[in-house]
Amino acid sequence: MDKASNKYFALCVYLALTLTTFAAFWQVRNCDFVNYDDTDYVTENQYVQAGLTRHSITWAFTTAHSGNWHPLTWLSHMLDCQLFATNPGWHHLTNLLLHIANTLLFFAIFKRMTHKLWQSAFIAAAFALHPLHVESVAWVSERKDVLSTLFWILTMAAYLRYIERPRISRYLLTLLLFAMGLMAKPMLVTLPFALLLLDYWPLSRLQFGQAIKGANRRTRKSQSTPSQRKVSWHLLWEKVPFFALSAVSSIITFLVQQRSGAVKAASLTIRIANAFISYVKYIGKMVWPSRLAAFYPHLRDDLPMSQAVLSALLIVGITVCVIWQARRRRWLAVGWLWYLGTLVPVIGFVQVGTQAMSDRYTYVPIIGLFIIIAWALPELIKPWRYKKILLAIAAAAAIPAMMICTCRQVRHWRNSYTLFSHAVTVTKRNYVAYHGLGTALYKQGRYEDAIFHYKQTLNIKPDHANAPGNIGLALLQLAEYDEAARQFREALRRNGELHKWHLGLAIVLQKQNKLDDAIMHFTRALQIKPDYTRARKHLADALFQKNRFSEAVTQYQQVLQVLPRDASTHSDIGVAFVRLGRLQNAITHFTKALQFEPDFADAHNNLGFVLVRQGKVDGAIRHFTEAMRLKPDWVEPMNNLAWLLATYEQAEFRNPKEAIRLAGRACELTNYENPGLLDTLAAAYAAAGRFSDAVATAEKALELTELLGQNKLVEEIRNHLRFYKAGRPYIERSPE
Repeated sequence: MDKASNKYFALCVYLALTLTTFAAFWQVRNCDFVNYDDTDYVTENQYVQAGLTRHSITWAFTTAHSGNWHPLTWLSHMLDCQLFATNPGWHHLTNLLLHIANTLLFFAIFKRMTHKLWQSAFIAAAFALHPLHVESVAWVSERKDVLSTLFWILTMAAYLRYIERPRISRYLLTLLLFAMGLMAKPMLVTLPFALLLLDYWPLSRLQFGQAIKGANRRTRKSQSTPSQRKVSWHLLWEKVPFFALSAVSSIITFLVQQRSGAVKAASLTIRIANAFISYVKYIGKMVWPSRLAAFYPHLRDDLPMSQAVLSALLIVGITVCVIWQARRRRWLAVGWLWYLGTLVPVIGFVQVGTQAMSDRYTYVPIIGLFIIIAWALPELIKPWRYKKILLAIAAAAAIPAMMICTCRQVRHWRNSYTLFSHAVTVTKRNYVAYHGLGTALYKQGRYEDAIFHYKQTLNIKPDHANAPGNIGLALLQLAEYDEAARQFREALRRNGELHKWHLGLAIVLQKQNKLDDAIMHFTRALQIKPDYTRARKHLADALFQKNRFSEAVTQYQQVLQVLPRDASTHSDIGVAFVRLGRLQNAITHFTKALQFEPDFADAHNNLGFVLVRQGKVDGAIRHFTEAMRLKPDWVEPMNNLAWLLATYEQAEFRNPKEAIRLAGRACELTNYENPGLLDTLAAAYAAAGRFSDAVATAEKALELTELLGQNKLVEEIRNHLRFYKAGRPYIERSPE
């Protein structure tokens, strides 16, 4: 094949890879966030949702949130939120675009290293389209997979440039890209090992002895020459800084995961047994990708040891055969050792999490198996007459088959319900799937169904730390406060997500008007998790209820430091400032609330109320009217505007007819059982000169008020009633 033809075919491959990958994964644009880490990474992470702010960037580089230190991954999520807010379609498309970029770069790198167009194309196509990679692309939280792999490939590309023309600047660039990859996901710790494999094949920089060409092919050089040994040592020294970075990253990751509780205790025997079984199962799922799930439960003590022994014998046997064939078929050794080596960080020797294995862990390792297939198949059919036709038929069958399987697998990631329903179907005793399905049902408002699935979780795993707390959350929504409190206390006893269950119990106590106890638990939640903004917001609300307005303002201000664009908090702190008599501060925050959320009816109503007190009646009328437009049946702005139109001192602003209409509508909506609204209607009648109606309405309001024991309102209505009986409307003096 001449150079021009090769270039033309390469361009066709790039285009085909892009189009087929888009086609296979295009459904991700309709996928939602799932309640499997996406809450920690995006939907309930205030730092990520704040976008790229100084505060959030500092957090990204200093946090061990979610049991990992991967600041570049956090920054990528923050950038998505900065650009697309929390629109899940765009977050998923970012993953897809990164996956396509990885695919094209893998093709370019392998083609450049091996000078084999079609083998490289197969590796890239299998990487792009295999169903095992759906989890890494369709799961927003696995941004770290696709992002770190991008840096993996860029490191390989920089390494090739360095090999072609060794310069310190190119070496340092390679090292920098590797370090950035580690800051996206620490799984890149095996990349230095992979670079040594590439030195062996296809780059042929590393020599361990070579067959002598000639008549006697059995003859071998028993030892490498001094120059070859020198080159080998040079290559090892060349990788020392890379291995040093890997070591540092491994230590950081282990300490972070141990501190977060992600490292799970299991005997060494169980961990080794599960590792061998997983190695074999990954190969099986690569060949026949069926019954793929978001979570595969670890069997631990129930692990079949006979299966582990057979798996170990198979892996060892294959490894021996590979080593035996290594000098004749270097690609075989590189492919197999790539697969075994790059899986080491996640194969379970150090058990992180409660999964036995995960599809996402194959994102880079499975390339080793694709290398073997890409070079073994042409060699196997080399003697055949129609080998090119057979290879074309095999590719034509494999690529559509992978696309179809991938499309079907993407559908399962449409939302939490479809994801965990599928996992329950294809796995056994999957308590994580039952728990995730319960949470999905909870978010759909199906609280009783959610409780059922949480109880299924406890049937499988009676010591589950968080299931009782989630039952408590569902019971809280069903207003079964006593039982909810009992479940939260049980969750606190089990220890799980302590901050979350302190918050849940505090909310129950707040609902029961046990504000002192509620404040204690809100405070405890914040002691455990100081950046728990949701708990701080609830604490501020509870302090407000206790009339501790200054303390409430302090808490609201801390919330706004993290969520400066949160309209609800701006409105709440504005109300607190009103209670403190700091009206200008209140106006500032109500205005900011409307700046960030123009259709925020509460902020319009609150701002109108403050403007009346400042004598800015035009603005007040405008905001009351807008609040009613946004919430047509909301009686509070109706009453506020009706009172203003009926009683304001300056006659040009009074409109008795409209005041009667608004106050009458508010009373209709409350069945004439709200004495405050009846008081406003009486004032409107008086403003229109209908004093008999005003007296009758005020007396009814007074009767209801006395019945309810609202002493302060009793005195106000009696005062108004004296005006009506004297044939005079009640006029409220405007502020000075």
